[in-house]
Amino acid sequence: MMKIRKFQAEDVPQLAHLMDQLGYSTSLEKLESRCSNIQSQANYHTLVAELNNKVVGMVGLCHNLFYEYDSSHVRIGEKLMNEAENWAWDKE
Repeated sequence: MMKIRKFQAEDVPQLAHLMDQLGYSTSLEKLESRCSNIQSQANYHTLVAELNNKVVGMVGLCHNLFYEYDSSHVRIGEKLMNEAENWAWDKE
């Protein structure tokens, strides 16, 4: 069963392998540094997908305020992700 959980520093080696598979080759040291920097920022959050104790996916999230929008944002990303998820479920 797949589990979605918060990123942990111990995930970096598996994430480095995953990034390489996706065509984003990086060294373990560089990814450790990036992840450390990202995780130290309160507006960032990283989730991993784990299957059979192996990291098989990840998503990085960022919460920001923008000059071009006021507090009545339109939730474009949420609508796009919901539609993408619906499409994927229809394919099962």
